[in-house]
Amino acid sequence: MAIDPGLRRLALRTLLAAFPGASAPGWALDLLADGLAGHTLFGTNVEDPAQLARLTAKLRSARPDALIAIDEEGGDVTRLGHRTGSPYPGNSALGAVDDPDLTRQVYTAMGHDLAAAGINLDLAPTVDVNTAAENPIIGTRSFGADPALVARHTGAAIEGLQSAGVAACAKHFPGHGATVTDSHLELPTVDAPVEVLRSRDLPPFAAAVAAGAKAVMSAHIRVPELTGDGPATFSRAALEGLLRAEYGFTGVIVTDALEMRGAAGAAGGIPQAAVLALAAGADLLCIGAIVDRDLVLAIADEIAAAVHDGRLAATRLEQAATRNAELASWAALTRITAPANGAVASGELGIHAARRALLVEGDPAAVAGPLVVQLSSGYSIAEGKVPWGLRPFLGGAEQIDVPAAETTADELIERAAGRPVVLVGRRVHQAAASRELAEKLAAAWPAAVVEMGWPSSWRPEGAQAFLVTHGASLASGRVAAEALGLVTERNAEA
Repeated sequence: MAIDPGLRRLALRTLLAAFPGASAPGWALDLLADGLAGHTLFGTNVEDPAQLARLTAKLRSARPDALIAIDEEGGDVTRLGHRTGSPYPGNSALGAVDDPDLTRQVYTAMGHDLAAAGINLDLAPTVDVNTAAENPIIGTRSFGADPALVARHTGAAIEGLQSAGVAACAKHFPGHGATVTDSHLELPTVDAPVEVLRSRDLPPFAAAVAAGAKAVMSAHIRVPELTGDGPATFSRAALEGLLRAEYGFTGVIVTDALEMRGAAGAAGGIPQAAVLALAAGADLLCIGAIVDRDLVLAIADEIAAAVHDGRLAATRLEQAATRNAELASWAALTRITAPANGAVASGELGIHAARRALLVEGDPAAVAGPLVVQLSSGYSIAEGKVPWGLRPFLGGAEQIDVPAAETTADELIERAAGRPVVLVGRRVHQAAASRELAEKLAAAWPAAVVEMGWPSSWRPEGAQAFLVTHGASLASGRVAAEALGLVTERNAEA
């Protein structure tokens, strides 16, 4: 079947593509000129602020109102800081402080950083209520486990970002916080009545709508009572019925990456997932990170074919393209009128916020001059491999990195050679190996623990000190090292 060029161009206006590397390939620019809504940038696209500004200017040269999106949440999910860690603590830290004015300031600063780099759509904030403590994908990306707390910080974050001329996108509707599986890898199920969602998961999205969020991202999660057998991204009841009709959202509905197993796996492929998402009410389709010209055109052609054979109403496609164009116009106008000085100094604000979030129990002075032991941990697909820990701020202290499952307390005591030991980890309590290692070490030797993941009530008996940073940002590592007396004037500027 021959594809109608007009329908293909209309379909392109609903797609956020991506490309590898620090410069834009010709096809990425050509597709923008042909009508592509925009591109999502990832850590692999970012080398430094000057390079990023050149890249976004090049993209805009193909079409001035292109949407240029990024996942910049601060904390553990950062693209601007993917080489060093974010200078801002993330949502868990801001929720622990529980000062919406501080949250607004941090997100305003992030917004100015993004605007200066040429980004006009931030796929943030994460507004999921992290009610499942073992949640593998949300955790410290959440403001907390209390719906009211998350709601008030949601509004502050959105106001901050958008005051800097960057569109905010609240995610992941209708709430990814109660899951114990990762939608990047499979289709999670939240088996709860809609009334539970209304009281537990949805208040932050109501706050996002009230704050004027320009976009909301759908989740690839299944809520049987609401979405049936498929994910919310494919559910008209969730997107049109709940988000638009009940909660009054009139902005752009963005999908989470369609390459994820929770979407592509449920639909039989990315092009098929795109059609189902549009039919359900989504407007802007985030394809994912691994994208090339052929994939973009295959998706656009599948959308055009779906209109031709009746799987997708032409009016629905036109509506989505129109909403995306309105968002692009807002972003272009706001960019023109935004202050020319762009970025603000982030270090001082980030450290101030991280200090307020830091919880210190016990006596850090009791572990002066320690051997620092960082427990190796994996990373989620959302986070990527971002540096974390205390290493940039150790001064003359020694650090070793070890897997907990291959290390004993006796080995660490021998390596310490009379020094106290500071264990640094993320969710130390969650894995049996790291928990047992910490408990045996603390019972036998002067030791402290620095928890940089989602916190818990667990404490190893005998520990001299226990520090909770509520996240693993660069700023959080700095203030933890500072509290342990490791930061000197020489390394304080790191």
